[in-house]
Amino acid sequence: MKRSILLLLLVLAAVGGYFYYQSLKAGPKYALVQVANAARTHDMATFERYVDVNSVTGSLVDQVANQGPELGSMNPGGLAFKSALRMLKPQLSQMVRKEVQQLVETGSLQGAADASVSKGIMNISLAGLAGKVASPDSKFKDVKYVKEEGKQALVSIEFTQPKYDTTMVVELKMLNRGDHWQVTEITNTGDLLKQVARLEKQRMLK
Repeated sequence: MKRSILLLLLVLAAVGGYFYYQSLKAGPKYALVQVANAARTHDMATFERYVDVNSVTGSLVDQVANQGPELGSMNPGGLAFKSALRMLKPQLSQMVRKEVQQLVETGSLQGAADASVSKGIMNISLAGLAGKVASPDSKFKDVKYVKEEGKQALVSIEFTQPKYDTTMVVELKMLNRGDHWQVTEITNTGDLLKQVARLEKQRMLK
Protein backbone atom coordinates (compact mmCIF):
# COMPACT_ATOMS: atom_id res chain seq x y z
CA MET A 1 0.00 0.00 0.00
CA LYS A 2 2.76 2.43 0.96
CA ARG A 3 4.65 1.59 -2.23
CA SER A 4 1.50 2.28 -4.27
CA ILE A 5 1.03 5.68 -2.61
CA LEU A 6 4.71 6.52 -3.19
CA LEU A 7 4.43 5.48 -6.84
CA LEU A 8 1.29 7.61 -7.22
CA LEU A 9 3.07 10.63 -5.69
CA LEU A 10 6.02 10.15 -8.04
CA VAL A 11 3.68 9.97 -11.04
CA LEU A 12 1.83 13.11 -9.91
CA ALA A 13 5.14 14.92 -9.41
CA ALA A 14 6.31 13.88 -12.88
CA VAL A 15 3.03 14.99 -14.47
CA GLY A 16 3.11 18.28 -12.58
CA GLY A 17 6.71 18.85 -13.63
CA TYR A 18 5.84 18.11 -17.25
CA PHE A 19 2.95 20.57 -17.35
CA TYR A 20 5.04 23.21 -15.53
CA TYR A 21 7.79 22.78 -18.14
CA GLN A 22 5.24 23.03 -20.95
CA SER A 23 3.79 26.22 -19.44
CA LEU A 24 7.26 27.75 -19.32
CA LYS A 25 7.98 26.58 -22.85
CA ALA A 26 4.86 28.33 -24.10
CA GLY A 27 5.25 31.48 -21.97
CA PRO A 28 6.67 34.95 -22.58
CA LYS A 29 9.90 34.24 -20.66
CA TYR A 30 10.65 31.23 -22.83
CA ALA A 31 10.13 33.36 -25.95
CA LEU A 32 12.62 35.94 -24.65
CA VAL A 33 15.18 33.19 -24.02
CA GLN A 34 14.76 32.15 -27.64
CA VAL A 35 15.24 35.76 -28.77
CA ALA A 36 18.49 35.95 -26.80
CA ASN A 37 19.68 32.59 -28.19
CA ALA A 38 18.81 33.64 -31.74
CA ALA A 39 20.83 36.84 -31.35
CA ARG A 40 23.74 34.90 -29.83
CA THR A 41 23.77 32.34 -32.67
CA HIS A 42 22.99 34.94 -35.37
CA ASP A 43 19.81 33.08 -36.35
CA MET A 44 17.57 35.69 -38.00
CA ALA A 45 14.79 33.20 -38.85
CA THR A 46 14.32 32.20 -35.21
CA PHE A 47 14.67 35.82 -34.11
CA GLU A 48 11.78 36.80 -36.39
CA ARG A 49 9.65 33.96 -35.06
CA TYR A 50 9.77 35.51 -31.59
CA VAL A 51 10.02 39.19 -32.58
CA ASP A 52 7.60 40.88 -34.98
CA VAL A 53 10.32 43.08 -36.47
CA ASN A 54 7.94 45.12 -38.66
CA SER A 55 5.67 45.92 -35.71
CA VAL A 56 8.56 46.78 -33.39
CA THR A 57 10.35 48.99 -35.93
CA GLY A 58 7.15 50.82 -36.89
CA SER A 59 6.49 51.58 -33.23
CA LEU A 60 10.09 52.73 -32.75
CA VAL A 61 9.80 55.23 -35.60
CA ASP A 62 6.53 56.59 -34.17
CA GLN A 63 7.95 56.99 -30.67
CA VAL A 64 11.14 58.68 -31.88
CA ALA A 65 9.11 61.01 -34.09
CA ASN A 66 7.03 62.01 -31.08
CA GLN A 67 10.17 63.16 -29.25
CA GLY A 68 10.94 65.80 -31.87
CA PRO A 69 14.13 67.91 -31.82
CA GLU A 70 14.74 67.44 -28.09
CA LEU A 71 16.75 64.29 -28.82
CA GLY A 72 18.93 65.89 -31.45
CA SER A 73 22.00 65.93 -29.19
CA MET A 74 21.80 62.13 -28.85
CA ASN A 75 22.08 61.40 -32.56
CA PRO A 76 25.25 62.48 -34.41
CA GLY A 77 23.25 63.07 -37.58
CA GLY A 78 20.55 65.09 -35.84
CA LEU A 79 16.79 64.42 -35.91
CA ALA A 80 14.43 66.03 -38.41
CA PHE A 81 11.07 67.53 -37.61
CA LYS A 82 8.18 65.28 -36.60
CA SER A 83 6.33 65.78 -39.86
CA ALA A 84 9.37 64.80 -41.93
CA LEU A 85 9.90 61.66 -39.86
CA ARG A 86 6.28 60.63 -40.23
CA MET A 87 6.35 61.24 -43.99
CA LEU A 88 9.39 59.00 -44.25
CA LYS A 89 8.08 56.31 -41.90
CA PRO A 90 8.00 53.50 -44.53
CA GLN A 91 11.61 54.18 -45.54
CA LEU A 92 12.73 54.61 -41.93
CA SER A 93 11.01 51.37 -40.89
CA GLN A 94 12.76 49.53 -43.71
CA MET A 95 16.07 51.06 -42.68
CA VAL A 96 15.58 50.04 -39.05
CA ARG A 97 14.70 46.52 -40.16
CA LYS A 98 18.04 46.36 -41.99
CA GLU A 99 19.76 47.60 -38.83
CA VAL A 100 18.10 44.83 -36.80
CA GLN A 101 19.11 42.22 -39.37
CA GLN A 102 22.68 43.51 -39.39
CA LEU A 103 22.76 43.45 -35.60
CA VAL A 104 21.44 39.88 -35.32
CA GLU A 105 23.63 38.50 -38.11
CA THR A 106 26.86 40.20 -37.01
CA GLY A 107 26.32 40.80 -33.29
CA SER A 108 27.59 44.36 -33.70
CA LEU A 109 25.37 47.29 -32.74
CA GLN A 110 28.00 49.73 -33.96
CA GLY A 111 28.22 47.93 -37.28
CA ALA A 112 24.47 48.18 -37.69
CA ALA A 113 24.52 51.90 -36.89
CA ASP A 114 27.45 52.59 -39.24
CA ALA A 115 25.83 50.70 -42.10
CA SER A 116 22.62 52.61 -41.58
CA VAL A 117 24.24 56.05 -41.40
CA SER A 118 26.27 55.42 -44.53
CA LYS A 119 23.16 54.50 -46.54
CA GLY A 120 20.40 55.90 -44.40
CA ILE A 121 17.89 58.68 -44.63
CA MET A 122 18.89 62.08 -43.21
CA ASN A 123 21.73 60.37 -41.30
CA ILE A 124 19.25 58.99 -38.74
CA SER A 125 20.28 55.77 -37.05
CA LEU A 126 17.90 54.21 -34.57
CA ALA A 127 20.54 51.57 -33.86
CA GLY A 128 22.77 54.49 -32.87
CA LEU A 129 20.07 55.77 -30.53
CA ALA A 130 19.63 52.27 -29.09
CA GLY A 131 23.37 52.26 -28.43
CA LYS A 132 22.90 55.29 -26.20
CA VAL A 133 20.31 53.41 -24.11
CA ALA A 134 22.17 50.10 -23.84
CA SER A 135 25.94 50.27 -24.16
CA PRO A 136 28.19 47.28 -25.03
CA ASP A 137 28.96 47.05 -21.28
CA SER A 138 25.29 46.79 -20.30
CA LYS A 139 24.23 43.56 -18.64
CA PHE A 140 20.89 41.91 -18.01
CA LYS A 141 19.90 42.31 -14.36
CA ASP A 142 16.38 41.01 -13.76
CA VAL A 143 12.89 40.43 -15.12
CA LYS A 144 10.94 42.84 -12.96
CA TYR A 145 7.51 41.55 -13.90
CA VAL A 146 5.47 39.56 -16.41
CA LYS A 147 1.85 40.68 -16.62
CA GLU A 148 -0.30 38.36 -18.72
CA GLU A 149 -3.83 39.33 -19.65
CA GLY A 150 -5.46 37.01 -22.15
CA LYS A 151 -3.38 36.88 -25.31
CA GLN A 152 -1.31 39.93 -24.34
CA ALA A 153 1.57 40.34 -21.92
CA LEU A 154 3.79 43.16 -20.67
CA VAL A 155 7.31 42.14 -19.69
CA SER A 156 9.65 44.52 -17.87
CA ILE A 157 13.40 43.86 -18.12
CA GLU A 158 16.02 45.67 -16.06
CA PHE A 159 19.58 46.10 -17.32
CA THR A 160 22.64 48.05 -16.24
CA GLN A 161 23.93 51.19 -17.92
CA PRO A 162 27.50 51.59 -16.58
CA LYS A 163 28.10 54.84 -18.46
CA TYR A 164 25.67 56.60 -16.13
CA ASP A 165 26.14 54.25 -13.17
CA THR A 166 22.48 53.33 -13.14
CA THR A 167 19.97 50.71 -14.27
CA MET A 168 17.27 51.12 -16.88
CA VAL A 169 14.05 49.24 -17.58
CA VAL A 170 12.65 48.31 -20.97
CA GLU A 171 9.02 47.24 -21.24
CA LEU A 172 8.03 44.83 -23.99
CA LYS A 173 4.54 44.17 -25.28
CA MET A 174 4.07 40.55 -26.35
CA LEU A 175 1.25 38.67 -28.08
CA ASN A 176 0.32 34.99 -27.87
CA ARG A 177 0.48 33.63 -31.42
CA GLY A 178 -1.00 30.25 -30.43
CA ASP A 179 2.09 28.06 -30.18
CA HIS A 180 4.51 30.80 -29.09
CA TRP A 181 4.73 34.34 -27.75
CA GLN A 182 6.11 37.17 -29.86
CA VAL A 183 7.47 40.64 -29.02
CA THR A 184 5.46 43.26 -30.91
CA GLU A 185 6.48 46.56 -29.31
CA ILE A 186 8.92 48.28 -26.99
CA THR A 187 6.36 50.39 -25.18
CA ASN A 188 8.63 52.86 -23.37
CA THR A 189 11.17 53.82 -26.06
CA GLY A 190 10.33 57.51 -25.77
CA ASP A 191 10.74 57.50 -21.98
CA LEU A 192 14.08 55.69 -22.26
CA LEU A 193 15.41 58.21 -24.76
CA LYS A 194 14.29 61.11 -22.55
CA GLN A 195 15.96 59.48 -19.55
CA VAL A 196 19.23 59.04 -21.41
CA ALA A 197 19.11 62.61 -22.76
CA ARG A 198 18.64 63.86 -19.18
CA LEU A 199 21.47 61.69 -17.83
CA GLU A 200 23.80 62.77 -20.65
CA LYS A 201 23.06 66.43 -19.94
CA GLN A 202 23.83 65.91 -16.23
CA ARG A 203 27.06 64.12 -17.14
CA MET A 204 28.18 66.95 -19.41
CA LEU A 205 27.45 69.54 -16.70
CA LYS A 206 29.66 67.80 -14.14
